Amino acid sequence: MRFARSLVSRLSATRSFAVRRTFSTLYTKEHEYVKADGDLHFMGISDHAQSELGDVVFVELPEVGTEFAKGDALGSVESVKAASSVYAPVDCEIVEVNENLEDSHGLVNESAEEDGWMVKLKATNPDQLSDLMDADAYAAFCNEE
Repeated sequence: MRFARSLVSRLSATRSFAVRRTFSTLYTKEHEYVKADGDLHFMGISDHAQSELGDVVFVELPEVGTEFAKGDALGSVESVKAASSVYAPVDCEIVEVNENLEDSHGLVNESAEEDGWMVKLKATNPDQLSDLMDADAYAAFCNEE
């Protein structure tokens, strides 16, 4: 009986770790985030970036199927304070755009790293993901700016 509880406990911990790993969020120095969803990734601007920009009034998104090299501008976000380009965090192909942002730009302010995602992308060079920061490193980076 003790063995069965121990096994269940280890399986639960492993499953919990797998879920956290599946949905881990990585960040760029340009304040974009990438959140894994299987082989694809949700991408947008970080919560820190949206708070610095202020009220978002326009979001420019790329077309599905477009390919970008790491660092290429793939869209932009305009706010009452400024306009800012959004850069490809890795070499990628756009597989989906968040069409809700066309009419609801405020989603970027309300939920930047959830409902306010901009694109879903396929990393064409997944090794580049290792160049991105985890949440702790990104928080330290933001504090230093």
